[in-house]
Amino acid sequence: MESSKSSRETAINITESKSTKGKAAGTAPATTIVATTKAALHPRGGWKKGVAIFDFILRLAAIAAALGATASMGTTEQTLPFFTQFFQFHASYDDLPPFLFFVFANALASGYLVLSLPFSIVCIVRPHAVRPRLLLLIFDTVALALTTAGASAAAAIVYLAHNGNPNTNWNAICQQFTDFCQAASGAVVASFVAATMIMFIIVLSAFALRKP
Repeated sequence: MESSKSSRETAINITESKSTKGKAAGTAPATTIVATTKAALHPRGGWKKGVAIFDFILRLAAIAAALGATASMGTTEQTLPFFTQFFQFHASYDDLPPFLFFVFANALASGYLVLSLPFSIVCIVRPHAVRPRLLLLIFDTVALALTTAGASAAAAIVYLAHNGNPNTNWNAICQQFTDFCQAASGAVVASFVAATMIMFIIVLSAFALRKP
């Protein structure tokens, strides 16, 4: 095999029949016609299989980041005692709509990423399949939009919690609710990490969809 294309040669022998053998003197000897058929075959997997394997690994990492962001934000709360134990300040993620949206967005994205793993395995087994990869590309874009929107909304609230806004008399609360702010900040960072990985997954899918 000289290249990725395989070539097959078929030899067809044509001999003289008995009826014509004696009629023509000096007839040319038996001729051999060589028919060459070349079939273009895709290499087994090739670079597309490597892209599909890397895609699967990135999906696992994005699932871990998105689930970590969801769990961290979903369990974020802190209670501060004020004078007595009967009068307390309490901060929880569900007190703020952007944080609530953050939890739902990352939970949906992580759930989708888990469901996309079988399709990613199909792309590893059949690297040249177009439909599964195109389907993943479409839904990956939706997951990226959800994750980025949730992380951006939560990041704005975390910034206000750390720095406040003197123009609107919004005070920074992170000096009191330190644990709450640390957990929320970590969740936002994890969500942006998941969004970055999904973005790389989309780039890989688009790259793998191009013709070889």
